[in-house]
Order: sequence, then structure tokens, then C-alpha cells
Amino acid sequence: MEPFAPITGGASLLLSFRVRKRTVLVIGGNALAASRAYTSLEADADVVVLARGGLQGVCDELQWRARRGQVSVLDWETLSSNNEVDNVGQLERGSARGVEAESDLERDVAALDAYIAKTPSISLVCVTGTLSPSYSPRIRSLAPHIARICRAYRIPVNVADMPALCDFYFASTHRFVDPSTGGKSSMQLGVTANGEGCRLASRIQREAVAALPKEVGGAVVRIGKLRRLAREQEQKAERSGAVDEKDDGELDIEGENGDAEDTDVTTPNQPVPIRRADETESRAEAVRRRMRWVAQISEYWPIRRLSALTELEMRAVLSGNIGLPSVGSYKHEGRSSSQSLPPLQTELPSQHGLKPATPSRKHGRILLVGSGPGHPSLLTMATHSALTKHADLVLADKLVPSAVLELIPQHVELRIARKFPGNADGAQTEMMEAALEAARRGLTVVRLKQGDPVVYGRAGEEILYFRSHGIEPLVVPGVSSALAAPMFAGIPVTQRGVAETFIVCTGVGRQGKEVRLPGYERARTLVILMGVARLKEVVGGLIGNSPLNPASEEHEGRRDGSPYPPITPVAIIERGSMPDQRVLVSTLADVCTALESLGAQRPPGMIVVGWAVLALHGAGDVRVLEEGEEGDEKRVERWLGGRRWSVMEGIPEGWASL
Repeated sequence: MEPFAPITGGASLLLSFRVRKRTVLVIGGNALAASRAYTSLEADADVVVLARGGLQGVCDELQWRARRGQVSVLDWETLSSNNEVDNVGQLERGSARGVEAESDLERDVAALDAYIAKTPSISLVCVTGTLSPSYSPRIRSLAPHIARICRAYRIPVNVADMPALCDFYFASTHRFVDPSTGGKSSMQLGVTANGEGCRLASRIQREAVAALPKEVGGAVVRIGKLRRLAREQEQKAERSGAVDEKDDGELDIEGENGDAEDTDVTTPNQPVPIRRADETESRAEAVRRRMRWVAQISEYWPIRRLSALTELEMRAVLSGNIGLPSVGSYKHEGRSSSQSLPPLQTELPSQHGLKPATPSRKHGRILLVGSGPGHPSLLTMATHSALTKHADLVLADKLVPSAVLELIPQHVELRIARKFPGNADGAQTEMMEAALEAARRGLTVVRLKQGDPVVYGRAGEEILYFRSHGIEPLVVPGVSSALAAPMFAGIPVTQRGVAETFIVCTGVGRQGKEVRLPGYERARTLVILMGVARLKEVVGGLIGNSPLNPASEEHEGRRDGSPYPPITPVAIIERGSMPDQRVLVSTLADVCTALESLGAQRPPGMIVVGWAVLALHGAGDVRVLEEGEEGDEKRVERWLGGRRWSVMEGIPEGWASL
């Protein structure tokens, strides 16, 4: 056996890269470019966006940030023209890159070469637009030249969707907030698959965040303050001369070794000397003890306890007058990393103390079961019993969340439907045949569907199929996501004074065909399932030929009835009822831009349209029908606080204990 860990290549060197007051050059102007700019701005970098067409050639978010002076936008055409007039001769004669500006492509490359040469503050270059229909061909042609120039100037470069040209990858990140202030903390979590599975890395990041206590950000803020207090006392000892010169190497002063409690790669469990009350502690001993205490509480105190530290308690910790809390005192306060239900008592004990005989099972059976919107606490008792007590085989739809699947006992076989775009019918047939075959062998088959099995769950097809083959399935209703998910987002589908009726429809028809959407009625809520991936088409169908936002006759043909006003409130609810639920609220006029700005989607998602979306926000607004449409603009402005959209993450805190 080797004395040390073997080396397995293929990983990346993960760093927290500080770019404060350095320049990040973002090439491209789409939503990904806006995301790269935002990430860089949060790291205190100066951001320059280089895009063809300048300000008019970038997305709404970059235009907004440019107008506010947050980013600088350069027009590649102007850059190339200026370079052709002023510097082409110089480049042809003496560029270190040997670039010649003889064609449009070469002029762009030469202009970039010249710009980088005279902008030494550039630390990173991010190339986007490699998959955008409007940018892709030209950007992909430029990308190898951009990468060559960057490497010549020793500037790391990232090229979207072209990993062979990348010096680094962007991790899927989350920045935690301090719950006590609502402000962002310095705590970030990043997940990377090193170009092997960006979508999966994003999912893993979300699930990791959902599993952590919400107080993580606050804990980091308090520990940071605690460390600063310890360093202040350490520096006072240094200035007073109380620390011996021979001790300097063991003491960590800010700026020499960085993180005091993090520089020791072994363990924080080095013993802290025990002193009697009458013993005197030297300054050097006090410094060591303080930093070890910081390491100890960082490692062992519950996150929730760390998040609640006051400055008085911090000073007590550093003085040695407070110890570690009892583990039992806090072990139930933290947020559970998994959600589960206790097993249900499905059999009543005999009144004579004898266990009733279990009836022999002669025939197999099929249960069509609804798993609810996702949160395992919303399973019905019948569904929970079917999964944990009766199932021999579970055939689950792919959108049933892992929190529900984890309830299935280990000895029960689980298969997940292989439903993907273009394969839905084939996967459906495969699952029905598997259920029929197992039932004929005498097994109890649970066909597990999300939500309610008959609300766009294709349960009707399965009922008729199994019946035609001699088996009558038992349908176990579930809580429909069409009703539950909006309420998790604070949206009632009906509300007196706002919404008197509601309609549930799908955003896509059979085999991907378009469906006709209902027209606008002020007193009605529209819930659209399976429509987020086709949001632009759905919105176009709803507001087509509206006086304020006319659209093509093609969009008009997707709707029965009057067009929706573009100012109509809308919510997109993703992964409703799950810990990583995300809710985007906006108006029909802005929701497409808003969703694009969020980046990767989180299926499953739904769209809720109508005035019920704002009914219970804040102090509430339940006079929509009484007041009429004259005050709608002010109503929406109050609701969104003057913004074009708003995003909410997570579910109400109380669900963690249910």
C-alpha cells in the first residue's frame, strides 16, 4: 500500500479567484453574457462587454446595467474600424501574435489583439454566444483565435460549449444570505463537473443548498467577525511586544498565513491547555488558545447556534469564559437534510392479542397512484401505504422527486420511466407492458405518477389498457400540483374579490402539437402545466393582437377568446413544494425576458396567469374586481415594487418540520 494518496488526474484546481478592480472581458451579448457579467460584478471586477452592435446588440439586462454604469459595452465594429485606421499597420509589422487584418474575421482578431495589448488589467476573458442562433457561426469561427490571443497574453479564457478551448470552467454557484439581515454573505457554494455535465452539476448544487441549514450564511458572517476580533487581540499582543520573537512562526497575523484556523490541514482538535484559576496565561498562549477556539467552534458548534452568536458571546468565547454547548441541546433544531414520513400503522392489533392471519394473495394487482406535487408530507395515507407496505414493483414517472422515492423499501424493485422529448409514447407503452407482465406474475405493481394521476397523468389510457387485458386497476388520487404548487408560492387559484373561477390546461398537445388556450377573463385564473419550456409561444398566444402588444395571426390562432393584457400578472413555479422551489413573478409583457435572465430552468414547472397571482402578496389586494382595470398599472407597480420581475427561492420554513 502506498503511504500517501495516489494521484488521479482529470480534476480542476478549485480556487476562490479575487478579481477586485481587475477587468473581466465578456465577449457576446446574450443572457449567458449577462450571467457572466453579473457573476464578475459580484466579485467586484470591472466588466467590459464586447458585442457586435454595441449597446443595441446586447440583451435587456446588459443594456440596463450599462445605463447604470455597472458595465462598459464596446461595439466590435467600432473597435475594428478604429484599429484598422490607427493600428493595422503597426499590427501587421510588429504584433507579437502575427495577426494580419485582411478580412472581416482577421480585422476582428487584430482589433481584439490590439485592445488586450493596451488593457493590461484584463484578468479573465469569457466567450459566449457559441450556441446562439444570432451569434453562433461568427463567434465559433472567432473562438480559436480568441483563445490563442488570450494564451499568448497569459489570460485565462472560457469559451461556452467549447471545452477544448477553455482554461477554466464556471462552477454552478450559490451565494448564501444572512437570514438576520437579508444581505448576502461571503459564503458561496460551487459545484463543477469540469465540462462533463453542466446540467447535472446545477442540479447537484441546488440539492446541496436545499440540504444545508438556511443559517449557513449567517454562521459564516459571525465566524468572520469572531476571527477579526481574535486578530485584533493578536495584533495588540504583537504591538505590545508581549509575543516572543520565537513564537512568531506559530502565530498567524492577518496577511502572513491567511486563515488562522484553516492553515493547519490536519485537525482542529489540538488540545487547549487547561489552566487553574490562579494561573497566569501569557499573551502568546492566549493567542494560540483564541485561534484554536475559533477552529473548535467552527468545526463542532451547530450551524444555527453559530448564526445566532452575539458580539458579547464572541468576546466570551475568545476569553475562554464559554464552552461548547451540549450536542443534545441543538440536535433537533437544524433543518433535516432529508424529508420523510414515519411508517403508517396499517393493521389494527387484534383485541385478543393475536395477530390476524394474513390473507393469501392469489392475483396480482395494479395501483395507479398520485404522489402529489413533490413534498413527501403531501402524500396521502393510501399512497404512503401503497409505497411502503404493499408494493412489489414501483414504476415511477421521471419527475417524481427523490424525496418520495426514498420512502420505498430497499427490497422493492424501482424502475423510472425513460420519458424524454420524442419518446413519451414509447416510454408510456413500455411502462404499461411492464406493469401488466408483473401483475400477471402475482405482484402488486404501483404505477407512481406525480400530482394526481388523472390530471394530465395519462391515467385514463392506462385504465383502459389494463382493463382490456383483464385487470381492473385501482386509482389512488393524489394532491394535484395544479392546486398545491400555487399555494406553496402564496397564490390562491380562487380568491373572493379577485378570481371566481380557474382553468387548468396544458401548454403542449399530443406529440408536441400546439393547443388552443382560453381567452382572457378578469375574474379567472389560468394554470398551465407543461408550458414553461414553450413560454414564448404560450405568451404569444395569450397576448396576440393585444392593443398594447400586437402579435402575428399565428399566435392569435392559439387562443379562444379575448387577448390578455400584457400587464396581466404571471408566475412561473418550478419544482413546486420542494426545498429548491423557485418562483418568478412578473407580467406577461416581461416574463420571457425574466425567465431567460435566470439561466437554467428547474423542471417540472407551471405557469399561473391572472390577478390571483398578486392577491395575497404583502398586505393583500382583494379589490381587483371591484375597482376595475383603471388602476391596474399602479396595482402592478405596488406589487412588484417598481421592478419588472421578482424571484423567490425555497418554500415556507414551517414545512421543514412537517
